[in-house]
Amino acid sequence: MLNYKKIAGVGFALLCLLVVLTACGSSQKSQVKEKQGETTTWDKVKEKGKLTVATSGTLFPSSFHEGEDNELTGYEVEAVNEIGRRLGIKVEFVEMGVDGMLTAINSGQVDAAANGFDITEKRLEDYTFSEPYKYSFGGIVVRASDHSGVESLEDLKGKKSAGGATTIYMQISEKFGAEPVVYDNATNDVFFRDVASGRTDVILNDFYVSNTAVNKFKDLGVEMSDIYYNPTSAGIVMKKDDGSIKKAVDTALKEMQADGTLTKLSKEFFAGEDVSTAIENADELPVIELGK
Repeated sequence: MLNYKKIAGVGFALLCLLVVLTACGSSQKSQVKEKQGETTTWDKVKEKGKLTVATSGTLFPSSFHEGEDNELTGYEVEAVNEIGRRLGIKVEFVEMGVDGMLTAINSGQVDAAANGFDITEKRLEDYTFSEPYKYSFGGIVVRASDHSGVESLEDLKGKKSAGGATTIYMQISEKFGAEPVVYDNATNDVFFRDVASGRTDVILNDFYVSNTAVNKFKDLGVEMSDIYYNPTSAGIVMKKDDGSIKKAVDTALKEMQADGTLTKLSKEFFAGEDVSTAIENADELPVIELGK
């Protein structure tokens, strides 16, 4: 006599196996399809129709407001605008303090940041950088009346150092014993007035940015010291993902470097200086190691 329960059980088992195999096949096909048609971060930017870029809007001559219309401009702003034009994508700037920019990248609030971020080994562990579009080295802004008592890096001990909390330059000043005085997103003149008045003593920052700004605000009572250190290269910062935005940005930057666009923009904003090319004899400058 036929055991219908047994037959039914076997049939049910075969049916379950068939369903599982079908599901697995469909899943594999779906994965292959997804892999073949994978959407990159750059694809998402193009679909969105804009590249959102964090910048300070307060750092002359890299990113600042100027003119009757209070238009956002500067070397880095115009470089990024030109990248957008060459890639056929709109650029939307989001202004914020430097200390919040890297967080904004990781959270997806912005796609990138352009505000003189030095390319370092530590940062490369956590972020993607474009090709360098700016080269410089470290400088120090001091009071014109007494040089803030700083004739060497060792003299920073006990001095009040103004800047952003998370910048490389604040880390250097703290390494030499300076007391940090943190600003959110102040303009150059605010920093300079505080140094001149004695509220702070020094500003460690990029030499070309500082020197150009000091010359613009030369009546505020500050000047550049003759202490130089740490050759740097700066790039656009992006999230560490598939690298597709970097690939697009680097393509435009290489074109701009080759056809002289970066040199032209640099000389326009940095009083004739070309910051788009590597510094000669940079290896002769002292390097302050910060560790990881």
